Amino acid sequence: MFEPKKLFIKTYGCQMNVYDSERMTEALGGQGYVETQSPDDADMILLNTCHIREKAAEKVYSELGRFKGLKADKPDLKIGVAGCVAQAEGEEIMRRQPLVDLVVGPQSYHRLPEMEAKTRAGEKALDTDFPEEDKFEKLKSRPKAKRGPTAFLTVQEGCDKFCAFCVVPYTRGAEVSRPANRILSEARDLVERGVREITLLGQNVNAYHGARPNGDMSLAGLIWELNKIDGLERIRFTTSHPNDMTDDLIEAHGTCDKLMPYLHLPVQAGSDKILKRMNRSHTAESYLRLVERIRAARPDILMSGDFIVGFPEETEEDFQATLDLVEEVRYGYAYSFKYSTRPGTPAAERPQVPEDEATDRLHRLQALITRHQREVQDDMVGREVRVLFEKAGRLEGQMVGKSEYLHAVHVGGANVTSGDLRRVRITASGANSLAGELV
Repeated sequence: MFEPKKLFIKTYGCQMNVYDSERMTEALGGQGYVETQSPDDADMILLNTCHIREKAAEKVYSELGRFKGLKADKPDLKIGVAGCVAQAEGEEIMRRQPLVDLVVGPQSYHRLPEMEAKTRAGEKALDTDFPEEDKFEKLKSRPKAKRGPTAFLTVQEGCDKFCAFCVVPYTRGAEVSRPANRILSEARDLVERGVREITLLGQNVNAYHGARPNGDMSLAGLIWELNKIDGLERIRFTTSHPNDMTDDLIEAHGTCDKLMPYLHLPVQAGSDKILKRMNRSHTAESYLRLVERIRAARPDILMSGDFIVGFPEETEEDFQATLDLVEEVRYGYAYSFKYSTRPGTPAAERPQVPEDEATDRLHRLQALITRHQREVQDDMVGREVRVLFEKAGRLEGQMVGKSEYLHAVHVGGANVTSGDLRRVRITASGANSLAGELV
């Protein structure tokens, strides 16, 4: 009887890596692999890495070191590194950690079957090219497996903005948009497999300009085409750049029923001096006016953002400008980090803010963000929302799903299953979620 090989993938970082891991699993499915949740019984281990966080490469080497015992006990075990650290480090990974059999960059994972065959022949496999062929088209899905109610769908990759702190242009390459018809075909396939909500992904997703027979399509145009798909109930997108928040996309937030009232719009800082040093190409004032226009189109929209504190040359006055911007916008969610150097980026060569000052600023910013988040959640109590249920909660009889505003909502004792979309009255606000009852 045929015994399938087992694949363990550990995914780090962004939603795009989650999507990539799914596609890598599909690519290796054709080679007889099935996914396992434990590295202990795997025939292949893949680490799909992210280079955004501090000391990302060192953390990968540390993780690889934990597999030495497994490799010793199972010599046929193949170990691979994928994603942005693979792209940045290349063959250095194999040099520093000889147990690694395979290194593949984020633009080459459609070549995994050939690379896997090479490792089975006893050779090392390395591919960190930026190939011309479309990796998405090269991948052939396994038989149509049932999916959960939500899915990610990559529509755009790479970035041409070259923010001074960011490695994405170097690890993911130049900005590229997938053809619209291919995205729509993949979306229909996902809906046929049970998906009711799709999140469109891109490093700079609102710069999307996908080719179609009668000219390029904007992200707003793509959203309106997705809006026509029967069975697709919800559309989201992330991550956006303020400079590409076009008039038609703002209008879509006010008029497209399936586009959810949630927008992740990173600003990074509130000081124009720091924004210029970051090469963000927008000002604090232009960002605030943009938020005003978006909220005029969709008054109930929940905003989220990203912030970097302790950026080189940031003063206390610059940091106060960030606090002022946060106070004015009042984000429902926000993600904040201390600046950390990325080799090869312009900001890495500049005078750095002392670590203790950066840490103090981060704590103060996060305290303000947390207060606003709680206030936004508390304001939801008593309101009715529509919840797309995804999975069972930790308590018996409890189900968990997401509201239109991306809040996690727990409902107990409800006769619902994964994929149900139901009206819920919010009854309580917790630290990071809401509780409710079916209407």
